[in-house]
Amino acid sequence: MLALPGVALAVAGLFHPDYLEYPTAERWMWVHVVGLFVFPLVGLALAWLVRGRRDVVAWLVRLGGYVFATAYTALDVISGLAAGYVTVQLGPGQLRPEAVSVMFGVGTTLGDYGSWGLIGAAVALVVDRARRLDVVGLAAAAVLVLGAVLVRMDHIFVSLGVVGMLLVGLGTGVLSHGSVTRAQKSRPEGSSIPLSAS
Repeated sequence: MLALPGVALAVAGLFHPDYLEYPTAERWMWVHVVGLFVFPLVGLALAWLVRGRRDVVAWLVRLGGYVFATAYTALDVISGLAAGYVTVQLGPGQLRPEAVSVMFGVGTTLGDYGSWGLIGAAVALVVDRARRLDVVGLAAAAVLVLGAVLVRMDHIFVSLGVVGMLLVGLGTGVLSHGSVTRAQKSRPEGSSIPLSAS
């Protein structure tokens, strides 16, 4: 289930235009409308991986997920939705005003903060799984780091960004499976109340 946000964004990325001009503006805008509702779920999925925990690593994962969710959603709104809408409203053959370039600058800066948050959360998960000697979890967290780096390099554009977001989804999904398995193993015999994964 926690893989879905990353996978959904990878699919959305397949439709993401390479550039913003009037002929691509409406698709650009609608891809980012989808992102508006899904980017925050990536941060929520990361936080869910450490639910119930109060240790420093868990708080670093939550912080990174929060920074990604907020700052990357801001990028999506400014450079995606707003810039796309303005370009649609300008109409065909119109030069994009300098203000749209300024919007891209603001959005890009916020997106950089967000992508560093995603990388930070992923690295914290690598440290966490290495500390626990969890080989499968360590591999999944390493996949998540690689995905986060690709997203930092190429947003959700085809091809690196799409692959990156797919890896984010895959890593998160495998890590969530490991968290559920550990919680089930630590549950007392006959208990119907699940314990938090740690």
